[in-house]
Amino acid sequence: MRSDWDVVVVGGGPGGLWFAKNAADKGLKVLVLDRKKELGTPVQCGEGFAKDAFYQLGIEPDPKWRGWEVSGAKVYAPNGKYIQVPGEGYIIERKIFEKELAKMATRSGATVLAFHEVFDIIKEDGKVSGVKAKFIGETREFYGNIVIAADGFESMVARKAGLRTFQQAYHADSGIEYHMAGIDIDPENIHLFFGTKIAPRGYVWIFPTGEDSANVGIGIDAREDKTAQWYLDKWIEENKDKYGFEDASIIEVKGGGIPVGGLMKKMTTDGLMVIGDAAHQVHPLHGGGMYLAMEAGAIAAEVAAIAHEKEDFSDKTLDLYNKMWWEKRGNQLERLVKLRQMFEKLTDDDFNLLADILTPEDVLNISEGRMQALKTMLTKLVQYPQLLQLFTKAIS
Repeated sequence: MRSDWDVVVVGGGPGGLWFAKNAADKGLKVLVLDRKKELGTPVQCGEGFAKDAFYQLGIEPDPKWRGWEVSGAKVYAPNGKYIQVPGEGYIIERKIFEKELAKMATRSGATVLAFHEVFDIIKEDGKVSGVKAKFIGETREFYGNIVIAADGFESMVARKAGLRTFQQAYHADSGIEYHMAGIDIDPENIHLFFGTKIAPRGYVWIFPTGEDSANVGIGIDAREDKTAQWYLDKWIEENKDKYGFEDASIIEVKGGGIPVGGLMKKMTTDGLMVIGDAAHQVHPLHGGGMYLAMEAGAIAAEVAAIAHEKEDFSDKTLDLYNKMWWEKRGNQLERLVKLRQMFEKLTDDDFNLLADILTPEDVLNISEGRMQALKTMLTKLVQYPQLLQLFTKAIS
């Protein structure tokens, strides 16, 4: 079976589906292929989404998927002291959200096919011109002027096209999460717990999904000898009385690899663009990637429309995507990688000290990599030479 399209998207996650909607809105004939039988499953993230991010994307949060609303975050040091950071958001129902994105894309004119596992690309005269997929034992070929690799961590499609997608272990985290019911939490805030003994290079999170339920997870340096599950189970055991874990139920388990660096300078080749986790487009400090993938999808759709108008699908034309993404988001994320590397050097005593020094505004400035604000913040650290040196080096 062969079919021809303007664009073939491999991967029906938020990035691939948002690309499809935006590209279809621009009049392109778009096909999305996803290997899963059901879009949105299995869920592999905490499902947190800032309220402002939806409005920046032009999406009105829908009660069907917007989930539980939170008003901010509590960021905890190892000694238990926390900084209350404002920030409205939702713990979305991602299983429903991705299906709704697929419906949005379909209403715009795109076609989405689940249970199509792409196993190879098609090249003609050195240009990526399509993909091969299996559907219930049948091999199908889908041709497109452009192929979008939105197939996740260490993208097979991009690798077969000749792009370097290998993720160094240094820039990868390992994560696991339990959806737990019957716990005792403050449901108005997400909770983030830092410390070298709690989560090496990462953190433990509690994302409330109701009055007494939450996604409870952890991300750690993938190079650690002990697993993410070992660290999460240990933390839950140590805090079972505080949060009611002893009588709680685990009703879902999720997990996987998380890119936290290794941003790709080159995300295009003749006939191909790479977006989302496949391009390592994830926030290096907290590992969030849904919004970044969708933002990249919108940029790629704009470039795809330009390429079709010019009838030029060469790397020379598609390279505009690299330039636009790096200017809008890549340089900021590169700065945040440097800050992440600085945080890796902190001790538990350093984290405790920062909880006494930093304001909620400082925490927001760090999370967004706002350089001028961070330089101003250095004046607070003059009495602490070691911290001052680490922050100065990271910022410079």
